[in-house]
Amino acid sequence: MMRLLFALSMFFCLFASTAWAQDEQYTTGPDAERKEGVPQGTVTKHVWDQSEIYPGTVRDYWVYVPKQYEKGKPACLMVFQDGAGFVNETGHTRVPVVFDNLIHAGDMPVTIGVFIQPGVVPPAKPGQNPRKNRSFEYDTLSDQYVRFLLEEILADVGKQYDISDDPKHRAICGNSSGGICAFTAAWERPDSFGKVVSHIGSFTNIRGGHVYPAVIRKTEMKPIKVFLQDGSNDLDNLHGNWPLSNQQMAAALKFVGYDYKFVYGEGKHSARHGGAIFPDTMRWLWSDVVSQN
Repeated sequence: MMRLLFALSMFFCLFASTAWAQDEQYTTGPDAERKEGVPQGTVTKHVWDQSEIYPGTVRDYWVYVPKQYEKGKPACLMVFQDGAGFVNETGHTRVPVVFDNLIHAGDMPVTIGVFIQPGVVPPAKPGQNPRKNRSFEYDTLSDQYVRFLLEEILADVGKQYDISDDPKHRAICGNSSGGICAFTAAWERPDSFGKVVSHIGSFTNIRGGHVYPAVIRKTEMKPIKVFLQDGSNDLDNLHGNWPLSNQQMAAALKFVGYDYKFVYGEGKHSARHGGAIFPDTMRWLWSDVVSQN
């Protein structure tokens, strides 16, 4: 009995150690902390409840405007899916803090951030649950979501702020289904989004996204700069294997000759690794724009 208990204790210690190695090794660094003397941008919260492309949906979204923004000088743009997690200054990525620090340091251009939640359809009757529209919006392979961004959300934001029309100055980012959503938006409209960041992207068969590596290989290269991140302990379920799918995406991008970067670690299906490396991701993503300034 004592030997059995000892073996079990060793197993659980090993399991805990392995779990730590998967995710807890990834932590945010100094670029995600407030620094003295760095100008702070402003974040405002909004509600969008008048969609014609996703009728009946309601969603929150936030707009970050850096202190360096000047009216009449078009700023770069970066859109984030599942925006509440990205805009949170104590969350997994802390985008407003990172943007403040990197813009101040000259490591990225003056960039307006738009952080958008997936839509929900309010309950029709008391006691009913709202219907979540996230998978339909994010995992569907079509131009519907990018049209929603361009024709509704960004059109509204553009009434107040001057944003560059140059696709090289416009990026889109997401985690998981938000990651494949970001890629789909740029794939469908490379004239509007020339930069993509996908963390733990769901390039699996949730709604047919597993076809992308094959489609990329047989399609003329589009003017998109792509950053991918995933971990060896990501999901493996009925929809597919996330680590293999992201490796296939990277291989397809390499085969065609895309400007891409793939960071592969040990993480699980979480935002920790992507958040930890986010400042360096931004330096790489915007390097071509910064070098021109």
